[in-house]
Amino acid sequence: MTLFWVVWTAVIVQRIVELIYAKRNERWMRERGAVEHGRSHYKWIVLVHGGFFAALLLEWLTGAGALHPFWPVFLALFIVVQGMRIWILQSLGRFWNTKILVIPGEKRVEKGAYGKIRHPNYIIVTLELIIMPLIFQAYFTLLVFTLLNAFILLYIRIPAEEKALGITGGSDPVNTD
Repeated sequence: MTLFWVVWTAVIVQRIVELIYAKRNERWMRERGAVEHGRSHYKWIVLVHGGFFAALLLEWLTGAGALHPFWPVFLALFIVVQGMRIWILQSLGRFWNTKILVIPGEKRVEKGAYGKIRHPNYIIVTLELIIMPLIFQAYFTLLVFTLLNAFILLYIRIPAEEKALGITGGSDPVNTD
C-alpha cells in the first residue's frame, strides 16, 4: 500500500516540476520567436496524462490493483526509465517542452538521446504508461492508456511534430494550428 502512494506521489510531483520547467522553457523560446504547432491536440494529451493518474489511483483504491509478484523488477525498470527521462530533458535543455514549439532558423537538437533515436521522449512516456500499471497490476489502466497514448502519438503528435520540425514533407492528419 505504501509503495503505491510513494510511487504515485513521486511521479505526480515529478510531472509538476516538469510542467514548471516546460513553462520556463516556453517563455525562453517565445522570447526568441518560437511558433507553437499542434495546439489543437494539446488538450487531449493533457487529458490522457491526467486521466492516466486518475485511473491508476481509482483502480488501486477499488482494490483491482495489487503489487505484482515481480514488482521489484518492474520498479527497478521504472527507475531506469526515469534516469533515461532525465537524460532526455538534459539532451534538449531549454528546447524541452510539453508543447511543440519551434524557433524559426534554429537547428533541430541531435545530441544525447536525440542523436540516437528519433523520438526518445515518446518511447519513455510509453514505457512509463506500461511499467507503472504493471507494478500494481492495474491492467485496465495499462490497456486503456497504452492504447490512447499510442493513438495520440502515432496518428496525431508525432506527425504534427515532424511537420513542425520539417522532418517529413507529407501532409499532417490533424490541424497543427
